[in-house]
Amino acid sequence: MKTKYLAMGLLAIVTFALSAGTLNAETSIKCATTTSLQNSGLLDYILPLYKKKTGIRVDAVAVGTGAAIEIGKRGDADFVFVHAKELELKAVQDGYFINRMEFMYNDFIIVGPANDPAKIKGIKAASESFEKISKSGSLFISRGDNSGTHVKELSIWKESGINPKEQSWYLEAGQGMSKTLRLAFEKYAYTLTDRSTWLMSREKQELLLLLEGDPILINHYSVMAVNPEKNPTAKYKEAMEFINWVTSKEGTDAIREFKDKAGNQLFYIIEKH
Repeated sequence: MKTKYLAMGLLAIVTFALSAGTLNAETSIKCATTTSLQNSGLLDYILPLYKKKTGIRVDAVAVGTGAAIEIGKRGDADFVFVHAKELELKAVQDGYFINRMEFMYNDFIIVGPANDPAKIKGIKAASESFEKISKSGSLFISRGDNSGTHVKELSIWKESGINPKEQSWYLEAGQGMSKTLRLAFEKYAYTLTDRSTWLMSREKQELLLLLEGDPILINHYSVMAVNPEKNPTAKYKEAMEFINWVTSKEGTDAIREFKDKAGNQLFYIIEKH
């Protein structure tokens, strides 16, 4: 009889422990995103806010947009948070993602050494500045990683009518934005960067902002969910809960409030009319 009650007691303990473990298990989802959102500190700001509200942890891996989209296509993420419209629309058209929402932006800028050897300061068009960099033979560092920044840079070279590939003055870093900025600083070179990463890494490099304001440099960000019909293991419901939150008034207000140490707003919301 004692053995029977002992077994029943052990079973009750095990059942309670398993039940408690289930209740306490933390729900998590995976996000593939861009280095600019990581380097700027935005993810470290908004993801804890979301977890506090919902209890859901968002695990983010920050790579170039091209790589982030590939991660999502493989089913190794539940949603992506990226900034290369053409790549995004192609992935949606191919059925890998659904519910794409383009909702915030910042901008790209061209930065370079203080002595500005190509004399691009004061130029208004990004393509014209690239043309001057090319003609002067001044060093240009490209991310070269199929990121949103790299895709934008290549579109500007195309507009300028110049193919920089295999030119002695054109180097591909194959790195994220922070490391590319550091390399450009070390080599007294020009590069294209998103403004937020440049602002957040100015303590590590002294590249000057030489060109801004060209409409081609607007940098839009989107979120989109992995299509569960393509990848049945994707946590579609949870991914959409985050997407709906980050694009809601609560989420966008948090993004508006996010600033660097100097009080600069780093990301802006696309206003609906």
